[in-house]
Order: sequence, then C-alpha cells, then structure tokens
Amino acid sequence: MPAATRPQVLHRAAMPDFFGWLEHTRTAGGCARPIRLTGTLAAVDPDSGRILRQQHTDELPDRTLYKACGNRRESECRDCAWVYAGDAYQVVRCGLTGGKGVPASIGRHPVVFATFTAPSFGAVHHRHIPRHTCGNRQRCDCSPAPCHARRTAARCQHGQPAVCFARHDADDPQLGQPLCLDCYDHDHQVVWNGFAGELWRRTKQAIERRLAALCRRRGIPHVQVVSDSGKIRRVPPVRVSHGKVAEMQRRGAVHFHALLRLDGVDPDDRTALVPPPAGITVDDLEAAVHAAARQISVTTPPHPDRSQGWEVAWGEQVDVRRIGISDGDVTDGKVAAYLAKYATKSTEATGHRSTRLTSATVDDYPDPEGGHLARLIDACWHLGRPTLTETTSGAEWIGCRQDGLDGKPSPYAGLRRWAHMLGFGGHFLTKARRYSVTFGLLRDTRATFRRTEDDDTSDTITIGSLTYARAGWLTDGDALLANTAAAQRRESRRVGREELAHEAWLTGAAA
Repeated sequence: MPAATRPQVLHRAAMPDFFGWLEHTRTAGGCARPIRLTGTLAAVDPDSGRILRQQHTDELPDRTLYKACGNRRESECRDCAWVYAGDAYQVVRCGLTGGKGVPASIGRHPVVFATFTAPSFGAVHHRHIPRHTCGNRQRCDCSPAPCHARRTAARCQHGQPAVCFARHDADDPQLGQPLCLDCYDHDHQVVWNGFAGELWRRTKQAIERRLAALCRRRGIPHVQVVSDSGKIRRVPPVRVSHGKVAEMQRRGAVHFHALLRLDGVDPDDRTALVPPPAGITVDDLEAAVHAAARQISVTTPPHPDRSQGWEVAWGEQVDVRRIGISDGDVTDGKVAAYLAKYATKSTEATGHRSTRLTSATVDDYPDPEGGHLARLIDACWHLGRPTLTETTSGAEWIGCRQDGLDGKPSPYAGLRRWAHMLGFGGHFLTKARRYSVTFGLLRDTRATFRRTEDDDTSDTITIGSLTYARAGWLTDGDALLANTAAAQRRESRRVGREELAHEAWLTGAAA
C-alpha cells in the first residue's frame, strides 16, 4: 500500500458508517473509475404508480450514487471487462448450445469456426512454429522457426535487411514490426481496417447466396413467408447466423474470428430457429466459406491520393474448423471463452492505447517519419482529411462534417474518427439478430435479480432522476477498500459455486 493511501484508508475505516458505505458502494465495487451521480431516487408502487418514498443523494454516503463505468476494455477497467466477458461468453455459448430462451435444438445445427485474416502489406517480424509437440498450447514451449530466413543476405530497395534469422520469443517487442518501414504500405493497411466491415458483410452475403444456389441445384424448394407488410415472399430455405469477434494483430491489422451456424426457415414463424434442410450439410457450409473468402473483394471509392482506390480482400490464411469434431481442441466451451476474451481487447497487442484523437491531441502520435504505429496513425489522419475536389458543378469540399465543412462526408472520413483504433471503426463483438440472446437481455436479467434480491423492495420500482457529477473514487483509499471488498465477494461466490457443484456431484454419485 502506498504511504499516501494509508491515511485515507484509516480515515474511511474509522468512520461510524463505514459498513454502510461499503454496502452503498457495492454496485460499483471493483470498478476502476465509477460514475458518480446526484439527484433523487423514488420508490414507486408498480400497480398504482404512487410514490411510496423519496430520497435525495445528499442523504447518502458521500452525497452521491456510485455506478460502475461498464467499460468493456480490460486495459481500462478489469472488473467491468470481467462482467462484459461473462456476458460475451453467454451470448456466444447460447448460440452454440441453446439456453436463456434459445432452444437447445440448435446444438444439432451445422457450425464452423472460421478465421479471416488480413493480407500482407509488407514483411514483418513474426513467430512461426511449423510443428507443435507440446501438450498444451497455452503453455507452449516449442521452438519457433527463424523469422525470415534466406539463402542470400538480401536487402530491400531502401537498403534495409530483408532477412532475419532470429527465433523470436512470444513477448519479443520486434514482433509485428516491419523489416523496412519505407517498404511497408501503411496507407493500404489503415484503409483495409476501415473497410473490413464492408468486406465481411459481402462475404457473408456470398456464403448465403452460394448455399441458396446449392439448394436450387439439389431441388430443395424456396420457402414462402409473410413479410411485415403482409406480402408473401419466397426466400431461400437456409440462412447463416453468425457471432463474430475482431482481434487486432501486433502489426496493427484486424482479423475476424466468426462462428457460422446454418439454420433453416420456418414458413409459419420467421423468428423460429429450425434446423436446415437435410440436403445441406456442414461440408457445404465449409466449402461456401472457403469459396467466398477466395472470391470476394471490395474496391474502395476514389481518393485524391489514389484515384483507383484500394482493393480490400482477405489474406491467404483462412482457417475453417468444425465445432466439436477434429482433435478435440475446438469445442463450444473453448470457442466461447476464446471469443469472449478478445471481446474485451482493443489495440493493446500493438502497444498503442489512447482515446479518440482530436486536432488538439493528434500531434502527440502521428509521424510520417516515425515508427510503425506513428505512421499508421499518420496515414489515418492524412487519408481522412477534408479534401477539395472538382465536380460537374464546380469545386466542393468532400470531408468530415464534424470539422465544420459544408458538403458531403467522404467515405474515408471515418479514418480520422477512428485513428486511435488504427482505422478500424467496427465493434469488437457483433452477431446476427437470430444468432443468440442480446447483451441487453442479460443486463436486464441481472438488474432484475438485484432488485428482487431484497424482499423489502421486490414489490416496488425504483425510479431515479439523476445527473452526472464526476467520475472516479473520491480518494485512492476509497478505491482500495471498495475494490478489495468486491474481490472478496467474488471469491466467496466462486467458492460457493464450487461447493454447490461438488455437493451436486456427490448427490448424483450416491444416487
């Protein structure tokens, strides 16, 4: 404990309402930077709407109400990210095995786990293990191959070595760094990050169209469904539901891990989750994914720096595996935990962490002559600039509306907005509407449980008229006490769950 924190801890612990304060901060315990709210709380009868009692936050400890920040990034708040990862696990797992309102029958639907990578934008230092001999990949101690071994000591056109015989460790800071910064195409990489979402959308469309064409060739008829407007439409008898997470590689390019589940269509209930027709198998789904990854590409709109735009396509390494088959490494639980882990990540793997960049803060990061990350951020800021172009009606500004410029927003304007994310503006965890439960449902269920946990308040509804005051704990000592209490409660719940599971196992064994 730091010396400056010790008096703060002793001062808070010596207060007569210390245990009341601990209970008051329980909902935000563990949060690194909780939100402090002020205003009025009212307990309302749900039947009559009558206000039963009212309380102002001035009457509460610290004259404020604490609420967890809810940040999903583990680097910002480990406790809130832990909650988010748990929700992400449930969202992904329910789409594989059912539960929480999702029918268990979906566990028999064909599912593949696909990894889509970005192409090469230049040679980078990497760690490659040609053949694993370890028993546990999480504790892999296999020797990697040389990074970029060549028979001749070649050099690039800028005079930099094009070879590297080092066998890099997993934590080597050189990993992901270009062998030559001038040879590396930083502009293309940030454009790829910016348009990767559109590439994914078209890829999924191509997968579904290929499966629909396969149904036609095999004589599987389309299904007639009634649309929301009352019209009858003929739709393909299969559809693909996905859960997808984005992972930022060390070189600063994103790649996607996606669960693709094959569903059928119920003509009487479009929202029902039914198995696909018997004539479509997991082999067809796997072949459709490979074919779409090879064929689909996106040509970006013209840019003043590149009139023909850039081609955005997947890299050569597209891996497709079946869930629950193979050598046992790819199971529903492992895949769900894997995706949930990356749902709480951002750009930490690259070594860059910052909030959204503005004109006032951008000078601290980009540098066209600097390192790899500095050049990527500079490429985002430069390509996303407002530009003056000639049109049939004369010269007009094409740029970001948030910069105060009249005219149409450029398709590259998002690169500036997401420069702190190296151009990637998508969410790190997305899913199809019918894939599984939603985060909102899980949050509402958790809030309902907390409200009904106390029998005295289960028959009332708490309505708050609150405004934002500040963020963070009052002192470092308060943060230490509240977070320590939260850690003890989590450990107690974990031990309790293990005891209940052990007791249930003993009961089952005795039966």
